[in-house]
Amino acid sequence: MAAAPLFEVRRLGRTRYEDAHALQEAFVLARAESLVSDVLLFTEHEPVVTLGRGSTPGSTDVPGLSVVETERGGDATWHGPGQLVGYPILLLPESRRDLHAYLRDLEEVVIRSLGDFGVTGERVEGKTGVWAAGRKLCSIGVAVRRWVTWHGFALNVHADLSDFARFRPCGLDPALMANLEDFVDVPAGLEAVEERVEVHFRTLLGYAPRP
Repeated sequence: MAAAPLFEVRRLGRTRYEDAHALQEAFVLARAESLVSDVLLFTEHEPVVTLGRGSTPGSTDVPGLSVVETERGGDATWHGPGQLVGYPILLLPESRRDLHAYLRDLEEVVIRSLGDFGVTGERVEGKTGVWAAGRKLCSIGVAVRRWVTWHGFALNVHADLSDFARFRPCGLDPALMANLEDFVDVPAGLEAVEERVEVHFRTLLGYAPRP
C-alpha cells in the first residue's frame, strides 16, 4: 500500500488578509518546486472584503471596509473575526486535476464537519459553498497555479454578520448569511470547528490521520 502523501497544518491565528495572501503565494511557489509538502493554513482575518474573478459591478463599493481584489473564483465576500478561513495549498496529482471535483471535496469537508455539530449542511445546485436550512454558512473560492491550489473556504462560526449587509455577498441577499452558532451551541473560539475540519480534510483528501 502506498504511503499517504505528506501533509502539514499551520495555524496562523488572526492575520491581515494581505499578509496571509503573501504567505500563500510563497507556499504555492515552494510547493510547485517540491520544496514543501501539501499544507493547510488556518486563519481568522481582520475585517476585509475580497473580490473574486466573478465579482459583479458595484461590489467594490463597500463603505468603511478594506476591499482587496484576488485571483480566486467566485464573487465578493467578507472575512473577519469569528470566521474560520482555510487555505489548502496542494499539488493536485494528475488523477485529481479536476477543479470542479476539488470544489465538491471542499464542500464535503465542511458538510461532514457541520454534521459533527449536529447541523445538516447542504449544497445548492449551480452555486459553490455550503448552506444549512436555506442559509449560507460557508463561502468557497479557489485558484490554481501549476496545478497547485490556493485560496479556499470561509466558514462563519461566531462572526459579526452585519458587515455582509454593506454589499451583496456572492450576489446574494445579505440576510441569507448565517453562523454555525445560529443553529447550535459552539464552544468559544474556532478551535473546536478547526479540529473537525482538519480531521475530515485528512480523511477525504487521502492524508494520514492527525498525529
